[in-house]
Amino acid sequence: RGKRQRFVDKNGRCNVQHGNLGGETSRYLSDLFTTLVDLKWRWNLFIFILTYTVAWLFMASMWWVIAYMRGDLNKAHDDSYTPCVANVYNFPSAFLFFIETEATIGYGYRYITDKCPEGIILFLFQSILGSIVDAFLIGCMFIKMSQPKKRAETLMFSEHAAISMRDGKLTLMFRVGNLRNSHMVSAQIRCKLLKSRQTPEGEFLPLDQLELDVGFSTGADQLFLVSPLTICHVIDAKSPFYELSQRSMHSEQFEIVVILEGIVETTG
Repeated sequence: RGKRQRFVDKNGRCNVQHGNLGGETSRYLSDLFTTLVDLKWRWNLFIFILTYTVAWLFMASMWWVIAYMRGDLNKAHDDSYTPCVANVYNFPSAFLFFIETEATIGYGYRYITDKCPEGIILFLFQSILGSIVDAFLIGCMFIKMSQPKKRAETLMFSEHAAISMRDGKLTLMFRVGNLRNSHMVSAQIRCKLLKSRQTPEGEFLPLDQLELDVGFSTGADQLFLVSPLTICHVIDAKSPFYELSQRSMHSEQFEIVVILEGIVETTG
């Protein structure tokens, strides 16, 4: 048979596109942190560099404006004059002072004096703004790097599911295994059956979700995933497959989505 479009691909990507919802941009911007985490790496790096560059140029411009309004640029080499920031006499020197302060490098050549209250206020604003930008962007990059998408590449599922007798019961079975030596802590597995159906009232549900019992009542869904395990769903009177025959199984349109949850031992 020809392959049909899957609801969820083998790599876990959902083939769902949202459109014509209205107000999508404002909704994404209201949760800006998650939006940045979900972006592709090239856009994350671009926003990371752009944000720091704009913030640095803006704050350096503020220091230059203070020096310009006080007349420090014209008297920078006058030893008898006390400027707001020592040895700041043009925009590049103001930019270097900001970088030295923000990065706590402190070369000692440029420093703020106590004769400049507006500079002290700007210094406090710079410290607060820098802490906020660092926390936001560095936190975003850390979560981006620690996402479990790559870890999922070393979790293997059997290519096909099988229906056979086990312990005297007709059972749907598939296997799951962990390739890495690091364990999955508190691993739990769930199965969803996606199938269209029509209610007795005549309502058509295109993607109705039904839970497949893979050991919830017995605790078998809690996995100790140190070696490949066979996951079993007993086809009894409570199973959605109970009334399907082998022939009707080939003509039915449905999809089984397996969800494996757990905590990565090495990174948490």
